[in-house]
Parts: sequence; C-alpha cells; structure tokens
Amino acid sequence: MGAMAGSTLPSLGRVRLTDLIAADGLLSDRYKYAVSTLSQSLARYYAAIIEVPAGDDVMLRCVIDSARMYFHQRPYPGPEMIHTGDPQEWDKTSGYFTDPQIWQETFDYRPGQTPIEPGSGAELPPAGLADLFSLLGKAARDILDAIGCSLELRSFCFTDLLDNAPLRNGEVSTSVLSLCCHGRSTLQGGHHETITIGQEQSQMTIFGDHEPQVDKSLLTLVRSDKPGLQIRDMQGRWLLVDGDLGPQDILLYPGLALYQATAGYISPALHRTNVGNLQGNIYGRCSLAFKLMPRASAILHCSAMTAAGHGVGGPFQQPISVHDFMQRIHPMDQLISRHGYMNFPFPVPSDGSMKTALKRKKQIPRSKPLAPSKRLRLEAQRVLKERVQEIADRKGIKLRFCGLRECEEQHIPSLDSPCGVVRTEIGWPPGVPFVHPHDLPNKAKLAFLEAYEPGWTASQDMELGLIESGQAHTHAHA
Repeated sequence: MGAMAGSTLPSLGRVRLTDLIAADGLLSDRYKYAVSTLSQSLARYYAAIIEVPAGDDVMLRCVIDSARMYFHQRPYPGPEMIHTGDPQEWDKTSGYFTDPQIWQETFDYRPGQTPIEPGSGAELPPAGLADLFSLLGKAARDILDAIGCSLELRSFCFTDLLDNAPLRNGEVSTSVLSLCCHGRSTLQGGHHETITIGQEQSQMTIFGDHEPQVDKSLLTLVRSDKPGLQIRDMQGRWLLVDGDLGPQDILLYPGLALYQATAGYISPALHRTNVGNLQGNIYGRCSLAFKLMPRASAILHCSAMTAAGHGVGGPFQQPISVHDFMQRIHPMDQLISRHGYMNFPFPVPSDGSMKTALKRKKQIPRSKPLAPSKRLRLEAQRVLKERVQEIADRKGIKLRFCGLRECEEQHIPSLDSPCGVVRTEIGWPPGVPFVHPHDLPNKAKLAFLEAYEPGWTASQDMELGLIESGQAHTHAHA
C-alpha cells in the first residue's frame, strides 16, 4: 500500500487566472464561477490548478530550464552551503544553499537582497527571476483577493499584510521565489548519508523530506519539470497533484499564515515530494515555488473575518505579530491527524526560557478533566467545522451568523427572517438561534449537537442541567 500511496490523480479545481482578476462593478458570472471552483477545490483538496495566460508558460519553462542547468553545473557543495533552517532567518534566505540529508538544493531569489547581475567573481544566477517574480506576485495577490471574495470579506482586506508593490527604496521582499532541485546525481554521490534502494526500485516511494511539510506562507504557487508533489486531502489520502499539469498550469496551495488570518476557514496544505525514481538522474527534479509571505512587521488578525460575520474562536482571537508567528513550531502530528479544519494550540516559542515553559506547564494541569460547559463548547465547535460547514460547502452556502438577541427576538418568531432560508437549507435545529455555536447558551448548544450528531446521553443532559441552573443562579445574583 505504501508504494501506491499518492498514485491517485485527484480532480483538482482548474481555474483561469484571468477569470480571478476582480473588476469594479457587479460580479460577473465568470468571476463567480471561478471563485466558487477555487474555494471548493481548496476545501476538498487544499490545492487548485491555476491556468496562466498564453505566453506566460514560456517564462515558466525558461526559468525551470535555466534552473536545471544552474544546478547541473554546480560541483558538490561544501559545508558552508548547508542550510541550518534557523527560524530567525525565515525572511532572509537568499542565493544558493543545500540540505544533503534530503538531496535538495535551493536557490532563493528575494528582491532587494539577491543580486541578479554577476559581479566580479560571482556566478551567474538562473535567468528570468525578476520577471517571473513580478508575474507570480501579481497572480498570487489576485488569487488572495478571490479567496477573500469567497469568504465575503471586503476587497483587498489582506493588503496590510503584504509588501509594498513595488518595493520602496531600501526595502527587502519577504515573499520569495525558490528554485529547488531534488535528487541530482552529483548530490547523491556526495559523502553523506544516502538512501539505498533495492531491486524493486521502480515500485518504491521515497520522500525527499524527513516528514510532511507545511508552508508558513499565505499562498504558494508551484511548477516542476517532473511529477512527484503529493498533498494530503481532507480524507487523509496522499494525492499526486502535479501529475496532470498542462504547459500553462501552475499548482496553488495555502499556507499557515492564511490559515491564521482566516481563523481556520482556509486550511494549509500538508505536502511531501516523492524522489524515489530519481536514482542516477543527472538533473534530478527541478521545481520553482513562489511563496507569498506576510511582511515581518505586520500583525496577523481576524478582524476582517469578524466584520464579515464569521465565527472567530480559540487561538485566532488574539492578534499575533508575523515575526512571532514564524518562530513558532507547528506540530506535524496535529496536521496529520486533522479532519477538515485544524486547530493549533500554539506552544511556547522555541526561544523562550525553560523557566517560562515550566511555569506554563504548572498553570495548565493536563490531568484535570474539562468542565462540562467547556467540553460542550469544544464539541459544538468541532461539529460546526466537521458537519455543518461540510453541508454548507456542498450547497454553496456561506455561513454568516446573526447576533444572539437579535435572532432570538426578531428572526426566530418571524416567517420571513434574513437567516430563515439558510437555516432550512442546512437543517439548523428549530428554535435555536442562528448564532455561532461558541456563543449559544448551553441548552441551545445541546440542541445543536443533537441535530447534527445524534447519540448524546442522558448523563450529559444532566450535566448540562446543572450548568444551566448554575448560570441562572449566577445571573440572579448579578
């Protein structure tokens, strides 16, 4: 089974880039269809295929060809070229570096820092980087705005997270164009730990990453000269996503920064690269990846999501600086075990002192069971993400919740309320206000859970009765 993992070619949504470019005035049918196709593909597969205009594919092919020759002519790298992976350097990588442990070489082009003209004694970098950076940067911004439209956010709501376009004098881009080469024969033959493949080499799958990866970008656009990129879908299957790309196609997938900025509504892609068929290949597998990154001085917040009526809870309620967000470690086991949307209980930053970590551990005893009200709230949020959101996505409905008092007093008694049609379409329980489950009273939370996840026991009902009476007692003495 392991050998066959990732062999499936999924039906990713395919969208023309020109159809995702917003224009003033009313929404066109073409734009609405493109945005809908994009959002459904990201929800199901965490990826989509973007078709660039005719002529832009020539630039993509030329840059990959130039990158292939650039890596091919390089000798085996010395220890000074080995990348340390320091999280403090997330926005400073530039030029050539390598990770021999996973057979990977990289050249990062970062405007404002990476020279593209050879100086005295400097090597000639791959060609066309500045032009391709500009092309993919504009494409990524248009796609980001289209994703915002799918969430019914205001236009250009993510602009405050991005670099200036164009960069001002002295500024360095946080977004980066990365050229990668996996499994080049020169690198395989170096003096380092290699991976040995037996006689059944053609049937084995070997991955160039020690473990699945997730980008910390807002969006990533990828193109390669050989298939091998796999992404884990919402059902836990590893799918080969670049095995059926046309000459004008590039692959799109979201990163952790967009997940944080959208309060978890846009999940990041968990990906890995298959390099098992590159043994003895003199060129390896070459790819380019444009990563649209938030600027280091920006703040990741969910105010746009709140303004659009989306529920924002858990770790998304508190704004966080981009620089701090990039330092945090995002555990892979939480990504791998995800079902639909994910929830990151961010750990203490890696540079924090041991005393701070121990103090935090003492403040949160792990053995203490959750209070019934808190357990109920967490279950309601889980069911919203796993059940209700799936129904809404399938019917093409955007969930915009009401205020509790307004819905109780005006919408529920009315036969023609603003939320009445949506409640009927998604099977919202009768009499329960159309409010984010996090903000519902406990009895309403129970009715919500019984409607979408039958099987709640009488003992749980008794616990909730105690909670409600306690709340009533508290309100009476307030």
